[in-house]
Amino acid sequence: MENYRINTNYAKSLFLLALDTDKLDIVFDDMKMVCDVCVENHVLNVVFANPTIKESKKIAIVKDLFAARVDKLTQLFLDFVVRKRRAVNLKGIALAYMEMYRKHKNIMLSELRTAIDVDGEIESMISEMIKEYTNMDVELKTITDSTMLGGFCVSFDNNLYDARLRTQIAKLRKEFSKNIYEKGI
Repeated sequence: MENYRINTNYAKSLFLLALDTDKLDIVFDDMKMVCDVCVENHVLNVVFANPTIKESKKIAIVKDLFAARVDKLTQLFLDFVVRKRRAVNLKGIALAYMEMYRKHKNIMLSELRTAIDVDGEIESMISEMIKEYTNMDVELKTITDSTMLGGFCVSFDNNLYDARLRTQIAKLRKEFSKNIYEKGI
């Protein structure tokens, strides 16, 4: 719970600062990159979580990683977060900022999980269906899951539409397990 508070407070301050300077989109792209780097690089997370490494070294690492690729506002914010000894929370702060940005822009994050790669036409069709249902813009994240037998699964706004082949087979198995012609004991 405490990390949630820290993440949202720092993200809110960055969001308000970006809103005042008209850099919401730029900072959103920067935070997306920061989140991706934190997710992909386990060693970086270990370094940030290590209290024996000095903050000056952590600031140097952040500058080396992001200085050439992010906006000056984002770089100053990242330096501030590291100086306040919250570098371990960078991923959570980035995720909280992206959530605030999407809420501000009326964008819903949804996920499409399929057994095979889908083309852009199917993605746009599913996005349009979700948009009609929710009256919000849709950011669709597609995931190819090789463990699925077939079908697809769409999740958005705490809703789940499960059209996987495994689910359909389970429904049929349950339906056929009931024998309506024998008297139950």
